[in-house]
Amino acid sequence: MDRRMIADFIRRFIRRRSPSPVTSLSARRASRRVIAPEAGSDAARAIAAMSVAPSGRVREYARTARCVGRLAAITVWVPLSVGFEAVLLLFPGTAKIRWTRMVWGGLCLLLSLRIRVVGRRAGGVGGRRARQRGERPVIYVSNHSTWLDVPVLGTVLPSNFVAKGDIEGWPIMGLVSRIGRTIFVSRQRSTTGRERDEMLHRLMVEGDNLILFPEGTSSDGSRVLPFLSAFFAIAKPPRLPPGKEPAEAPSEAALIAAKPGMIPLIQPVSVVYDQLEGVPVNRARRPVFAWYGDMELGPHVWQLLKWRSMRATVLLHPPLDPADFPSRKALAQAAWRAVSAGAAELRQNIPQPESESAYACRPLAGMLPQDLERWRG
Repeated sequence: MDRRMIADFIRRFIRRRSPSPVTSLSARRASRRVIAPEAGSDAARAIAAMSVAPSGRVREYARTARCVGRLAAITVWVPLSVGFEAVLLLFPGTAKIRWTRMVWGGLCLLLSLRIRVVGRRAGGVGGRRARQRGERPVIYVSNHSTWLDVPVLGTVLPSNFVAKGDIEGWPIMGLVSRIGRTIFVSRQRSTTGRERDEMLHRLMVEGDNLILFPEGTSSDGSRVLPFLSAFFAIAKPPRLPPGKEPAEAPSEAALIAAKPGMIPLIQPVSVVYDQLEGVPVNRARRPVFAWYGDMELGPHVWQLLKWRSMRATVLLHPPLDPADFPSRKALAQAAWRAVSAGAAELRQNIPQPESESAYACRPLAGMLPQDLERWRG
Protein backbone atom coordinates (compact mmCIF):
# COMPACT_ATOMS: atom_id res chain seq x y z
CA MET A 1 0.00 0.00 0.00
CA ASP A 2 2.79 2.40 0.80
CA ARG A 3 4.57 1.57 -2.40
CA ARG A 4 1.47 2.28 -4.44
CA MET A 5 0.97 5.68 -2.81
CA ILE A 6 4.61 6.62 -3.33
CA ALA A 7 4.46 5.67 -7.04
CA ASP A 8 1.27 7.66 -7.52
CA PHE A 9 2.81 10.70 -5.84
CA ILE A 10 5.89 10.53 -8.05
CA ARG A 11 3.72 10.24 -11.20
CA ARG A 12 1.67 13.33 -10.29
CA PHE A 13 4.77 15.29 -9.43
CA ILE A 14 6.41 14.53 -12.77
CA ARG A 15 3.23 15.36 -14.71
CA ARG A 16 2.90 18.69 -12.89
CA ARG A 17 6.51 19.71 -13.49
CA SER A 18 6.77 18.63 -17.14
CA PRO A 19 5.68 21.24 -19.77
CA SER A 20 3.15 20.38 -22.46
CA PRO A 21 4.51 18.93 -25.75
CA VAL A 22 3.43 22.04 -27.72
CA THR A 23 5.18 24.40 -25.32
CA SER A 24 8.28 22.25 -25.39
CA LEU A 25 8.40 22.23 -29.19
CA SER A 26 7.98 25.99 -29.49
CA ALA A 27 10.55 26.56 -26.80
CA ARG A 28 13.04 24.37 -28.58
CA ARG A 29 12.46 26.20 -31.88
CA ALA A 30 12.88 29.57 -30.21
CA SER A 31 16.13 28.51 -28.61
CA ARG A 32 17.66 27.40 -31.90
CA ARG A 33 20.42 29.52 -33.33
CA VAL A 34 19.58 31.00 -36.72
CA ILE A 35 22.52 30.85 -39.12
CA ALA A 36 22.18 33.42 -41.91
CA PRO A 37 23.48 32.42 -45.36
CA GLU A 38 26.69 33.93 -46.55
CA ALA A 39 26.23 37.21 -48.39
CA GLY A 40 26.26 36.77 -52.18
CA SER A 41 25.64 33.04 -52.04
CA ASP A 42 22.90 31.26 -54.04
CA ALA A 43 20.90 30.71 -50.82
CA ALA A 44 21.00 34.43 -49.99
CA ARG A 45 19.85 35.38 -53.49
CA ALA A 46 17.06 32.80 -53.39
CA ILE A 47 15.82 34.11 -50.02
CA ALA A 48 15.94 37.69 -51.33
CA ALA A 49 13.99 36.73 -54.43
CA MET A 50 11.37 34.92 -52.37
CA SER A 51 10.98 37.86 -50.05
CA VAL A 52 10.25 40.29 -52.90
CA ALA A 53 8.31 37.94 -55.20
CA PRO A 54 5.16 39.78 -56.28
CA SER A 55 1.75 38.34 -55.83
CA GLY A 56 -0.41 37.32 -58.78
CA ARG A 57 -2.21 40.65 -58.87
CA VAL A 58 1.02 42.66 -58.70
CA ARG A 59 2.53 40.51 -61.43
CA GLU A 60 -0.45 41.18 -63.70
CA TYR A 61 -0.15 44.92 -63.06
CA ALA A 62 3.52 44.73 -64.02
CA ARG A 63 2.70 42.88 -67.25
CA THR A 64 0.05 45.46 -68.15
CA ALA A 65 2.46 48.31 -67.46
CA ARG A 66 5.06 46.61 -69.65
CA CYS A 67 2.54 46.32 -72.47
CA VAL A 68 1.48 49.97 -72.21
CA GLY A 69 5.09 51.13 -72.16
CA ARG A 70 5.96 49.14 -75.26
CA LEU A 71 2.93 50.44 -77.13
CA ALA A 72 3.92 54.00 -76.25
CA ALA A 73 7.49 53.41 -77.46
CA ILE A 74 6.27 51.85 -80.71
CA THR A 75 3.92 54.78 -81.25
CA VAL A 76 6.90 57.11 -81.05
CA TRP A 77 9.38 54.96 -83.00
CA VAL A 78 7.24 54.13 -86.02
CA PRO A 79 6.31 57.69 -87.15
CA LEU A 80 9.86 58.99 -86.64
CA SER A 81 11.57 56.11 -88.46
CA VAL A 82 9.01 55.94 -91.24
CA GLY A 83 9.21 59.70 -91.74
CA PHE A 84 12.97 59.48 -92.19
CA GLU A 85 12.54 56.59 -94.61
CA ALA A 86 10.10 58.66 -96.67
CA VAL A 87 12.89 61.21 -97.12
CA LEU A 88 15.36 58.48 -98.18
CA LEU A 89 12.96 57.40 -100.93
CA LEU A 90 13.76 60.65 -102.74
CA PHE A 91 17.42 59.66 -103.16
CA PRO A 92 18.94 56.85 -105.25
CA GLY A 93 21.04 54.09 -103.78
CA THR A 94 20.55 51.39 -101.16
CA ALA A 95 20.18 53.66 -98.11
CA LYS A 96 16.40 53.17 -98.08
CA ILE A 97 16.84 49.39 -98.18
CA ARG A 98 19.27 49.40 -95.26
CA TRP A 99 17.14 51.81 -93.25
CA THR A 100 14.07 49.63 -93.74
CA ARG A 101 15.95 46.85 -91.96
CA MET A 102 16.73 49.26 -89.15
CA VAL A 103 13.05 50.18 -88.85
CA TRP A 104 12.00 46.53 -88.52
CA GLY A 105 14.96 45.89 -86.21
CA GLY A 106 13.92 48.73 -83.92
CA LEU A 107 10.43 47.30 -83.75
CA CYS A 108 11.85 43.90 -82.75
CA LEU A 109 13.97 45.60 -80.11
CA LEU A 110 10.92 47.31 -78.61
CA LEU A 111 9.12 43.95 -78.60
CA SER A 112 12.10 42.35 -76.77
CA LEU A 113 12.27 39.91 -79.66
CA ARG A 114 15.75 38.45 -80.18
CA ILE A 115 16.65 36.92 -83.54
CA ARG A 116 19.00 34.00 -84.18
CA VAL A 117 20.06 33.46 -87.79
CA VAL A 118 21.41 30.11 -88.98
CA GLY A 119 22.81 29.75 -92.50
CA ARG A 120 24.04 32.07 -95.24
CA ARG A 121 21.87 34.53 -97.07
CA ALA A 122 21.92 34.37 -100.88
CA GLY A 123 22.38 37.62 -102.76
CA GLY A 124 23.37 41.06 -101.59
CA VAL A 125 21.56 44.24 -100.65
CA GLY A 126 20.45 44.84 -104.24
CA GLY A 127 19.83 48.15 -105.97
CA ARG A 128 19.96 49.39 -109.56
CA ARG A 129 23.74 49.27 -109.73
CA ALA A 130 23.75 45.68 -108.51
CA ARG A 131 21.51 44.65 -111.42
CA GLN A 132 23.65 46.61 -113.86
CA ARG A 133 26.65 44.65 -112.57
CA GLY A 134 24.78 41.43 -113.26
CA GLU A 135 23.97 40.53 -109.65
CA ARG A 136 21.27 37.89 -109.63
CA PRO A 137 18.01 38.75 -107.80
CA VAL A 138 16.72 36.53 -105.00
CA ILE A 139 13.20 35.61 -103.93
CA TYR A 140 12.97 34.42 -100.31
CA VAL A 141 10.08 32.03 -99.58
CA SER A 142 9.14 31.42 -95.95
CA ASN A 143 6.54 29.78 -93.77
CA HIS A 144 4.03 32.13 -92.16
CA SER A 145 2.37 31.67 -88.76
CA THR A 146 2.11 35.15 -87.21
CA TRP A 147 2.39 38.85 -87.91
CA LEU A 148 5.77 38.76 -86.17
CA ASP A 149 7.21 37.11 -89.31
CA VAL A 150 7.17 40.52 -91.02
CA PRO A 151 9.46 42.42 -88.60
CA VAL A 152 11.67 39.34 -88.09
CA LEU A 153 12.31 38.73 -91.80
CA GLY A 154 12.43 42.46 -92.46
CA THR A 155 15.30 42.71 -89.98
CA VAL A 156 17.29 39.80 -91.40
CA LEU A 157 16.71 40.11 -95.15
CA PRO A 158 17.29 43.30 -97.21
CA SER A 159 14.15 42.78 -99.25
CA ASN A 160 10.64 43.99 -99.91
CA PHE A 161 7.55 42.02 -99.02
CA VAL A 162 4.83 40.78 -101.31
CA ALA A 163 1.73 40.87 -99.12
CA LYS A 164 -2.01 40.63 -99.48
CA GLY A 165 -3.88 43.89 -99.91
CA ASP A 166 -5.57 43.64 -96.48
CA ILE A 167 -2.31 44.55 -94.72
CA GLU A 168 -2.30 47.97 -96.36
CA GLY A 169 -5.09 49.06 -94.01
CA TRP A 170 -3.44 47.90 -90.77
CA PRO A 171 -2.60 50.74 -88.34
CA ILE A 172 1.17 50.22 -87.79
CA MET A 173 2.22 47.39 -90.09
CA GLY A 174 0.35 48.97 -92.99
CA LEU A 175 2.12 52.32 -92.59
CA VAL A 176 5.57 50.75 -92.35
CA SER A 177 4.80 48.42 -95.27
CA ARG A 178 3.65 51.22 -97.56
CA ILE A 179 6.68 53.38 -96.88
CA GLY A 180 8.86 50.25 -97.13
CA ARG A 181 7.63 49.77 -100.72
CA THR A 182 5.74 46.55 -100.09
CA ILE A 183 3.99 45.11 -103.13
CA PHE A 184 0.34 44.52 -102.28
CA VAL A 185 -1.45 41.85 -104.28
CA SER A 186 -5.09 40.84 -104.51
CA ARG A 187 -6.72 37.48 -105.09
CA GLN A 188 -8.45 38.58 -108.29
CA ARG A 189 -7.39 36.94 -111.53
CA SER A 190 -7.90 40.18 -113.45
CA THR A 191 -4.93 41.80 -111.70
CA THR A 192 -2.55 38.83 -111.76
CA GLY A 193 -0.69 39.92 -114.88
CA ARG A 194 -0.24 43.51 -113.72
CA GLU A 195 1.02 42.40 -110.31
CA ARG A 196 3.47 39.95 -111.89
CA ASP A 197 4.80 42.71 -114.14
CA GLU A 198 5.27 44.97 -111.13
CA MET A 199 7.20 42.30 -109.23
CA LEU A 200 9.38 41.63 -112.28
CA HIS A 201 10.09 45.36 -112.62
CA ARG A 202 11.06 45.64 -108.96
CA LEU A 203 13.34 42.61 -109.24
CA MET A 204 15.10 43.44 -112.50
CA VAL A 205 15.01 47.22 -112.84
CA GLU A 206 14.75 48.61 -109.30
CA GLY A 207 17.11 45.92 -107.99
CA ASP A 208 14.93 44.76 -105.09
CA ASN A 209 14.84 41.29 -103.62
CA LEU A 210 11.44 39.96 -102.58
CA ILE A 211 9.97 37.98 -99.67
CA LEU A 212 7.00 35.72 -100.35
CA PHE A 213 4.73 33.62 -98.12
CA PRO A 214 3.69 30.89 -100.59
CA GLU A 215 1.28 29.25 -98.14
CA GLY A 216 -1.16 31.99 -99.07
CA THR A 217 -2.27 32.39 -95.45
CA SER A 218 -0.93 31.99 -91.91
CA SER A 219 -0.95 28.67 -90.05
CA ASP A 220 -1.10 27.68 -86.37
CA GLY A 221 2.67 27.17 -86.26
CA SER A 222 2.54 23.40 -85.79
CA ARG A 223 3.15 22.64 -89.46
CA VAL A 224 3.89 24.27 -92.82
CA LEU A 225 0.98 24.38 -95.24
CA PRO A 226 1.58 23.32 -98.88
CA PHE A 227 3.05 26.02 -101.11
CA LEU A 228 0.94 27.39 -103.94
CA SER A 229 2.77 27.10 -107.26
CA ALA A 230 1.26 30.38 -108.51
CA PHE A 231 3.67 32.29 -106.24
CA PHE A 232 6.59 30.91 -108.26
CA ALA A 233 5.36 32.20 -111.61
CA ILE A 234 7.76 35.13 -111.38
CA ALA A 235 10.71 32.68 -111.31
CA LYS A 236 9.33 30.30 -113.95
CA PRO A 237 7.06 32.28 -116.28
CA PRO A 238 4.83 30.28 -118.65
CA ARG A 239 6.40 29.47 -121.99
CA LEU A 240 4.83 30.46 -125.26
CA PRO A 241 4.01 27.71 -127.76
CA PRO A 242 6.63 27.25 -130.51
CA GLY A 243 6.23 29.78 -133.28
CA LYS A 244 3.92 32.08 -131.32
CA GLU A 245 5.04 35.67 -130.76
CA PRO A 246 4.13 37.67 -127.62
CA ALA A 247 1.15 39.99 -128.00
CA GLU A 248 3.11 42.98 -126.66
CA ALA A 249 6.70 44.09 -126.95
CA PRO A 250 8.83 42.82 -124.04
CA SER A 251 9.37 45.30 -121.24
CA GLU A 252 12.74 46.44 -119.90
CA ALA A 253 12.38 44.04 -116.98
CA ALA A 254 11.60 41.14 -119.33
CA LEU A 255 14.66 41.89 -121.44
CA ILE A 256 16.89 41.88 -118.35
CA ALA A 257 15.32 38.64 -117.12
CA ALA A 258 16.03 37.04 -120.51
CA LYS A 259 19.78 37.53 -120.06
CA PRO A 260 21.76 34.42 -119.05
CA GLY A 261 21.97 33.93 -115.29
CA MET A 262 19.40 36.60 -114.38
CA ILE A 263 16.46 34.36 -113.47
CA PRO A 264 15.77 34.97 -109.73
CA LEU A 265 17.12 32.44 -107.27
CA ILE A 266 14.70 30.92 -104.76
CA GLN A 267 15.97 30.67 -101.17
CA PRO A 268 13.77 28.73 -98.72
CA VAL A 269 13.58 30.21 -95.21
CA SER A 270 12.23 28.55 -92.05
CA VAL A 271 11.05 30.75 -89.17
CA VAL A 272 10.20 29.31 -85.74
CA TYR A 273 9.63 31.05 -82.39
CA ASP A 274 11.54 28.76 -80.05
CA GLN A 275 11.96 30.68 -76.78
CA LEU A 276 9.56 32.57 -74.52
CA GLU A 277 11.11 34.36 -71.53
CA GLY A 278 14.20 32.19 -71.92
CA VAL A 279 12.27 28.89 -71.82
CA PRO A 280 11.99 26.62 -74.91
CA VAL A 281 8.58 26.80 -76.54
CA ASN A 282 6.66 23.54 -76.48
CA ARG A 283 3.35 22.60 -78.08
CA ALA A 284 1.37 24.23 -75.25
CA ARG A 285 3.16 27.58 -75.64
CA ARG A 286 3.09 27.71 -79.45
CA PRO A 287 -0.38 29.37 -79.61
CA VAL A 288 1.13 32.40 -77.83
CA PHE A 289 2.77 33.39 -81.14
CA ALA A 290 0.37 31.96 -83.70
CA TRP A 291 -2.02 34.38 -85.37
CA TYR A 292 -4.24 32.79 -88.00
CA GLY A 293 -7.79 32.30 -89.17
CA ASP A 294 -10.33 34.80 -87.86
CA MET A 295 -8.24 35.90 -84.86
CA GLU A 296 -8.35 39.64 -84.21
CA LEU A 297 -5.03 41.45 -84.39
CA GLY A 298 -5.52 43.88 -81.49
CA PRO A 299 -6.09 41.37 -78.66
CA HIS A 300 -3.28 39.18 -79.95
CA VAL A 301 -0.80 42.07 -79.96
CA TRP A 302 -1.91 43.12 -76.46
CA GLN A 303 -1.34 39.65 -75.00
CA LEU A 304 1.98 39.17 -76.80
CA LEU A 305 3.42 42.46 -75.57
CA LYS A 306 2.99 41.36 -71.95
CA TRP A 307 5.78 38.78 -72.15
CA ARG A 308 9.25 39.85 -71.04
CA SER A 309 11.24 38.39 -73.92
CA MET A 310 10.96 36.18 -76.99
CA ARG A 311 13.30 34.61 -79.51
CA ALA A 312 12.87 33.71 -83.17
CA THR A 313 15.23 31.46 -85.13
CA VAL A 314 15.58 32.03 -88.88
CA LEU A 315 17.04 29.10 -90.81
CA LEU A 316 18.37 30.01 -94.27
CA HIS A 317 18.49 27.02 -96.62
CA PRO A 318 20.67 26.67 -99.73
CA PRO A 319 19.13 28.54 -102.69
CA LEU A 320 17.33 26.76 -105.52
CA ASP A 321 17.88 27.51 -109.22
CA PRO A 322 14.54 27.49 -111.09
CA ALA A 323 16.36 26.22 -114.18
CA ASP A 324 16.94 22.90 -112.39
CA PHE A 325 13.21 22.16 -112.12
CA PRO A 326 10.87 21.21 -114.97
CA SER A 327 7.84 23.14 -113.69
CA ARG A 328 6.59 25.62 -111.13
CA LYS A 329 4.93 22.80 -109.22
CA ALA A 330 8.22 20.91 -108.87
CA LEU A 331 9.97 24.09 -107.72
CA ALA A 332 7.22 24.80 -105.17
CA GLN A 333 7.43 21.22 -103.84
CA ALA A 334 11.21 21.41 -103.41
CA ALA A 335 10.97 24.74 -101.57
CA TRP A 336 8.17 23.43 -99.34
CA ARG A 337 10.14 20.30 -98.38
CA ALA A 338 13.14 22.40 -97.34
CA VAL A 339 11.08 24.89 -95.31
CA SER A 340 8.92 22.20 -93.69
CA ALA A 341 11.88 20.02 -92.67
CA GLY A 342 13.77 22.99 -91.25
CA ALA A 343 10.78 24.23 -89.28
CA ALA A 344 10.18 20.74 -87.86
CA GLU A 345 13.78 20.55 -86.61
CA LEU A 346 13.55 23.99 -85.01
CA ARG A 347 10.26 23.12 -83.29
CA GLN A 348 11.91 20.05 -81.78
CA ASN A 349 14.76 22.26 -80.49
CA ILE A 350 17.32 20.24 -82.42
CA PRO A 351 20.67 22.07 -82.06
CA GLN A 352 21.74 23.86 -85.20
CA PRO A 353 25.41 24.15 -86.24
CA GLU A 354 27.00 27.20 -84.69
CA SER A 355 30.24 27.17 -86.70
CA GLU A 356 30.75 28.64 -90.15
CA SER A 357 27.10 28.62 -91.22
CA ALA A 358 25.59 30.27 -88.15
CA TYR A 359 25.38 33.90 -87.25
CA ALA A 360 23.51 35.10 -84.18
CA CYS A 361 22.36 38.68 -84.54
CA ARG A 362 20.49 41.19 -82.45
CA PRO A 363 17.94 43.70 -83.72
CA LEU A 364 19.60 46.90 -84.91
CA ALA A 365 22.86 44.99 -85.43
CA GLY A 366 22.73 46.43 -88.92
CA MET A 367 24.22 44.02 -91.40
CA LEU A 368 25.07 40.38 -91.80
CA PRO A 369 28.66 39.30 -92.57
CA GLN A 370 28.25 39.45 -96.34
CA ASP A 371 26.88 42.99 -96.02
CA LEU A 372 29.97 44.01 -94.06
CA GLU A 373 32.22 42.49 -96.71
CA ARG A 374 30.51 44.48 -99.45
CA TRP A 375 30.54 47.66 -97.40
CA ARG A 376 34.27 47.35 -96.68
CA GLY A 377 35.01 46.62 -100.30
